[in-house]
Amino acid sequence: MEALSSLITKRSRADRSNKGDRYDLLFDYLKILELDEPISKMNIIHVAGTKGKGSTCTFTESILRNCGFRTGLFTSPHLIDIRERFRLDGVDICEEKFLAYFWWCWDRLKVCTKTVSEDIPMPTYFRFLALLAFKIFAAEQVDVAIMEVGLGGKFDATNVVQKPIVCGISSLGYDHMEILGNTLGEIAGEKAGIFKHGVPAFTVPQPDEAMTVLEEKASHLDVCLKVAPPLDANLLNGLQLGLEGEHQYLNAGLAIALCSTWLQRTGHLGVNYLEQTSSLPEQFIKGLTTASFQGRAQIVPDQYINIESPGDLVFFLDGAHSPESMEVCARWFSLAIKEDNQRQSMSYQPQDNSRSSPELIRRDHDETSRKKNSTQILLFNCMSVRDPQVLLPRLMKTCASHGVHFKKALFVPNTSVYYKVGSNGLPPTESQVDVSWQLALQKVWENLIHGDKGGDAKNTDVICEEGKGDTEKSVSCTENSAVFPSLPVAIKWLRDSVKQNQSIRYQVLVTGSLHLVGDVLRLVKK
Repeated sequence: MEALSSLITKRSRADRSNKGDRYDLLFDYLKILELDEPISKMNIIHVAGTKGKGSTCTFTESILRNCGFRTGLFTSPHLIDIRERFRLDGVDICEEKFLAYFWWCWDRLKVCTKTVSEDIPMPTYFRFLALLAFKIFAAEQVDVAIMEVGLGGKFDATNVVQKPIVCGISSLGYDHMEILGNTLGEIAGEKAGIFKHGVPAFTVPQPDEAMTVLEEKASHLDVCLKVAPPLDANLLNGLQLGLEGEHQYLNAGLAIALCSTWLQRTGHLGVNYLEQTSSLPEQFIKGLTTASFQGRAQIVPDQYINIESPGDLVFFLDGAHSPESMEVCARWFSLAIKEDNQRQSMSYQPQDNSRSSPELIRRDHDETSRKKNSTQILLFNCMSVRDPQVLLPRLMKTCASHGVHFKKALFVPNTSVYYKVGSNGLPPTESQVDVSWQLALQKVWENLIHGDKGGDAKNTDVICEEGKGDTEKSVSCTENSAVFPSLPVAIKWLRDSVKQNQSIRYQVLVTGSLHLVGDVLRLVKK
C-alpha cells in the first residue's frame, strides 16, 4: 500500500502540465513489462461511459462466466480493498496472487525507470493499476477480459488495447467536465476515443448531441455502431436483475449486446441473441440475475445497531456523483424505502390466530410498541471538482417528487483521503481536518431548504434533540444539517440517535462519492 500510494500525484487530474500525462509513456511501460503481445492476443471487451459502465461490465462478466468462460474484470474505484478492482471468475484476486503480480510489475518498472532512461518516470497510480490488470489477466490466461475505462476514453490507460473484440459506451452525461469538456458533444468525443477501426460498438439511447458525435466518430473509423435496446423485464422469467434500480435495464441491455457480439466474433455462437426478442438463453438470465456490485443501489443494515434493535439503522448506499445519476439514485432510494417500510409493517402483522387470548393480547401489545416511524437522513460528500449547486437540488427535488423529505443532512470528509490507498494508516486528529468544503456543501443545502419549504416537517424537532453529545462534536449544526469532522463521529451520532429514539427507524442515504460509500461500508460492516 505504501508503494502504491507513492504513485499518487499531488496534482489535480485536470492539470495538463503534469509530466505524467504523456500518453505515449504507456507503450514504453508495455514494452518493459513485455505485455504487447499478450494484450494483442486477449479477447477484450472495452467499456466507457459517464454512468452505468461499471454495472454494464459487471453484468457482462456475470453472463460470460455463466456461459462457462474464465473471466477477468477490471473496474474502478475500489470501495474497501484494492483487490476488488481485479476479479477472476467473479471473485476478487487472492492476496497471494495480487502480491506476486504487483511486485513483478513494480520491480521491473522501478529498475527500468531508474537505470534505462531518466525520461521515463514510474507510471502514475491508475496507469500502474491498469498495467497490473493486463499482467494478471495475461498470466491467468482468462478467456475474456472486461476492461472498464477509468476516465474519459481516448487517453485512458486501458485504451492501450488496439484490437478489442467489441466496445461499449454506457449512458453519457456531465461529469469530469474539467478534463473532458463542457458539452455533451465534447464528452462523447472523449468517450468515443475507445473506438477502433472495424471493431463493432454498442451504446444505449443517448441525447441527440452525444449520439451525433458518437455516430461521426464511428463512421470515420468504419465502426458499426448500434444502439442496444433496454432489457425487457419479461425475458427474465419472473426473476429480478441482480443490480437494483430501473436504470439497470439499460445497462443489462448493453451487456447482452456486448456478450452476444463477443460470442459471435470469438466463434462461440451460431445464433444472434440480439434478434431474439422472445427469449434469452438460460446462462444470460442466470448471469443477469446473480450479478453483484458493491456500492451501487446497495442496502446494508448497520450490524452494530442490529444486535440491539434490528433494522433501526439502515444505510442505502449509491456512489452517484453526476447530475443524472443523482436523479436515478433519488428515484431508487424513494422506492427502496417504501419497500423497506412495507416489509417492516408486514413483519409486525399477526401470523397465528390459534393462540390463547392472553397470549394474543400480550403479543399485540409488543407488536404495537415495535411499530416505528421511519425518518430519512442524508449522508453526503462529493469531490470539490463537482458542482453541489447542481447535484443537491437534483437529489432533493427528485426525492420530494416521490414524497420523501430528508429530516437532516450530514456532511463529512471522506475517511479514505487520510488512509492513503488502504486502511492501514491512522486518520488525522479531528482538529487537523479541513472541513471548509463540507461547510460549503452545508450552505448549499441550507439555501435549498429555506428556498423550498415544501417539505414535511414532522419529526424535525426529534432530530434536533437526538444525539446531543455528538452533535456538540460537530463543526456546524442547524435544525436541518450538520457538518462532522470525521465519518466515524457522524456514524456514532446516528447510532446514538437510534438508541435515544426507540420509536424511530433511520434510513440513511449515502451518496455523492464512491469513496464515501466505501468508507461507510468499511465502518458499518465491521
